Amino acid sequence: MPTVTVSVNGKSHTVDVAPETLLVELIREKLRLTGTHIGCDTSQCGACVVHVDGAAVKSCTMLAVSADGAKVTTIEGLANGSALHPMQEAFREHHGLQCGFCTPGMIMSAVDMVSRRGSELDERTIREELEGNICRCTGYHNIVKAVAAGAKAMKGGSKTARAAE
Repeated sequence: MPTVTVSVNGKSHTVDVAPETLLVELIREKLRLTGTHIGCDTSQCGACVVHVDGAAVKSCTMLAVSADGAKVTTIEGLANGSALHPMQEAFREHHGLQCGFCTPGMIMSAVDMVSRRGSELDERTIREELEGNICRCTGYHNIVKAVAAGAKAMKGGSKTARAAE
């Protein structure tokens, strides 16, 4: 059985995994970080998005052995103690969730979007960038508002925004 060493949310883990173990399974089952959700197992819904070496990745289609030596950030790793990351706070403040199942993946994708595209995002860009994330509860209106507000808050340079970048 291969051994994988991965830094998740700043903490190093060395874990034995079967060769076919998906990164999402490592995160949820081995490390017990259940904020990352498994929705479709086909890379369609985006509920499983995490950051691997700073880039958004759908963890349901990445093998855990491919993450050996990588830095992984999950939704649990965004907050700074009890202080929410600006994007998390924006989703709370702007009601960018209903059942919450898609929310971790949406937030991780949104933080990645800001990191790649900057904090001045228009509605069309946000909607296009979130095409790989499915929400079955909302009409995306409040999600788009939350992403725009979170992007602006991240630009503000708060401690949690800087820590997440």
